[in-house]
Amino acid sequence: MARVPKKRKVANEKVDSEKLYTVDEACALVKQVNTTKFDASVDVHIRLGVDPRKADQAIRGTVTLPSGTGKSKKVVAFVTPDKEAEAKEAGADYVGLAELVKKIQDGWTDFDVAIAMPQTMAQVGRIGRVLGPRGLMPNPKTGTVTMNVGDAIRDVKGGKIAFRVDKFGIIHSSIGRVGFTPAQLQANANELLTTLVKMKPSSAKGIYMKSVTMASTMSPGIKIDPKSIK
Repeated sequence: MARVPKKRKVANEKVDSEKLYTVDEACALVKQVNTTKFDASVDVHIRLGVDPRKADQAIRGTVTLPSGTGKSKKVVAFVTPDKEAEAKEAGADYVGLAELVKKIQDGWTDFDVAIAMPQTMAQVGRIGRVLGPRGLMPNPKTGTVTMNVGDAIRDVKGGKIAFRVDKFGIIHSSIGRVGFTPAQLQANANELLTTLVKMKPSSAKGIYMKSVTMASTMSPGIKIDPKSIK
């Protein structure tokens, strides 16, 4: 039987596994039960009453977190030469096209977000098998295929995140770090959750938001009452 570390035992005792906390209570408690020495990620896991196999219920989208993500994201911009200066000025970490496609074909994937212009997608499509499984493929639905590359890059750097329901009907998303204040976590959590509420498909029957759980890395999960979402 695995031994439970003392810190984890103390953290577990602070969380009532039978209670549904409000978003505000969870954001304060998640900081208290953190067991790591580093600035751990704070994540929310939302189980939705949808059938991801149906196109109109395959929830996906983007949201800009008011308090940011707490993490610096590396951005690749696939652009034509006339847009390179704009992409670099906006903060893209890697800018280009053919040479970047070749580099990725050779196995390089040291970046978090890929943004592309529509006219570059023919070449970017060649690395779809690499980018797709990693969730890095540019997509118009998430605003990562656009002519306004500067704005797209600034949005990502400023806290814009993408989310997508998995095959089990669950959305997993980071809303910040344990170093954030409770108010910052609350703002981010509410922004994500209210966005999901607004995206409820008309064809989804029964309870839409079935469960919401918040947890930091290696710490116990905190159940949230969906009714407390503002």
